Amino acid sequence: MLMELDLNKFRTLNPVNELFEESLLFLAEHARIERQPYSTVVCDIGKQRHTALYLMAGKVLLIDDDEKQQLISAGSERALSPLLNAGPAKYRIQVASNIATFVRIDQSLLYRLLSWEQLSPDEPAVSEEELTEGPSLEDSQWMMAMLQTKAFRKLPAANIQSLFEHMEEITAEAGEVIVSMGDPGDYFYVIKEGRCRVSLPSTSGEMVLAELGRCSSFGEQALISDQPRNATVSMLTQGKLMRLSKDDFIRLLEKPLLDYLSYERCMAEIHAGAIPVDVRFRSEFEKKKLKNAINIPIQHLRARIQNLDASKTYILYCNNGQRSTTAAFLLSQQGFNVHVLEGGLLHA
Repeated sequence: MLMELDLNKFRTLNPVNELFEESLLFLAEHARIERQPYSTVVCDIGKQRHTALYLMAGKVLLIDDDEKQQLISAGSERALSPLLNAGPAKYRIQVASNIATFVRIDQSLLYRLLSWEQLSPDEPAVSEEELTEGPSLEDSQWMMAMLQTKAFRKLPAANIQSLFEHMEEITAEAGEVIVSMGDPGDYFYVIKEGRCRVSLPSTSGEMVLAELGRCSSFGEQALISDQPRNATVSMLTQGKLMRLSKDDFIRLLEKPLLDYLSYERCMAEIHAGAIPVDVRFRSEFEKKKLKNAINIPIQHLRARIQNLDASKTYILYCNNGQRSTTAAFLLSQQGFNVHVLEGGLLHA
């Protein structure tokens, strides 16, 4: 994308021009360029949009509900701001030149980058040259990759900044065991570089459950449930890990991502179309369950996430809330809209 995008023009856009240079380049790499011929309707009134649209070259007409027209030329003051923001379109946009070039930007990513920089204690305020400096290139790339993960999209900007500040970097060698099955939970881990293997002991030596790559996380279940580690995680390659202590994990990650509801509110959500998910064992599920609930034991959840509809709302529950809290955190990390039955069935 950087090959096609005119970065000099991109730097002039509002509020892109407020970003540190590294953040700006990251946003540019995730932008999308389009070219449309004369009279093409790029967007119609009322259409739901998830990106901000900027005019980079050519001319367009903005046409409102009353058919009033405004001609916008690339490079003009008006073109420095989005023609349309994310949300329902307020104008019909029609190309008024032989060809027009647009750039689409993930507006939520832009705002996260801006918020992160404004909160950063490292943000300089000395010379004009230093205003484009931020974290190191390596750290910027990792942090911005994390900002793109589904879990971070739900976190307040202040939590994201505090999260980075409280994470500790450790190096690890290929074959090194990071957590062992049966150990108490002490840290939540995110892979900064390298790959890890999740396994269980078996009669043949070990059973591999999963392989994890850059920006993947592990270790949350033992922290949430306050139970021993339920699997062993070891390094497949040399790498770097970022770890967060249990107390900081609960304060900065678990609580902001989870939404606990009373039994009455859960029933109202289910009546409105939410899907109840029982994360207990099948034997427990068959003895007592919520009406219309589906059963996905927590140990099967990662494998079955791909079968869930991300457009739906889910109510997760178990007996006392421990397993459902862990399951809800895992789904929240993947961008699902989930609630937890507070206290579980024992308090229903």
